[in-house]
Amino acid sequence: MTPIVKKALGWFQKKSNFVRLYNIDVSQDPVRPELSLRWRTSFDRQIYGLKQGDQIQAVVCLAFTNDIPHTVRELDLMSRVSKYEKSADIAIAYTVWSNKKRVGAGREIMKEVLEYAKKQHLQRVVTLSPLTPLATHFHIKCGAKLISLNSETQNFEYIIRKN
Repeated sequence: MTPIVKKALGWFQKKSNFVRLYNIDVSQDPVRPELSLRWRTSFDRQIYGLKQGDQIQAVVCLAFTNDIPHTVRELDLMSRVSKYEKSADIAIAYTVWSNKKRVGAGREIMKEVLEYAKKQHLQRVVTLSPLTPLATHFHIKCGAKLISLNSETQNFEYIIRKN
């Protein structure tokens, strides 16, 4: 077994927890660092981390809507309306990143988002991803399907397993 495989297997044997975060350094976000902490936590928008020991390994920011946004502006408006109408049935992952370069943290946090969505009785998990090869490759590798290619973003959908 190679050292890289041993390291990866060792990581997977350690327990990670999906935890809600209330305070993050938004400048660490490689996707949307311009969105303030206040923006990320208003109108029922939430931040989650994949915690291992006392370290956050990956972060995902979610907004909740009842339609699929194609821009951050649409995401803002849709999440505001959904909060007031209490009508959100879609979790929008608008940024995902790893704090550590280690195998599987991004994939694991997206699996946790799917479990969270199932427990919250949400109907869909969709991304609002940048138009980059890295984002495209990441979401396809994690099993998502491209559902919309927009002028500024792309949307991928993850399937929530009902079993």
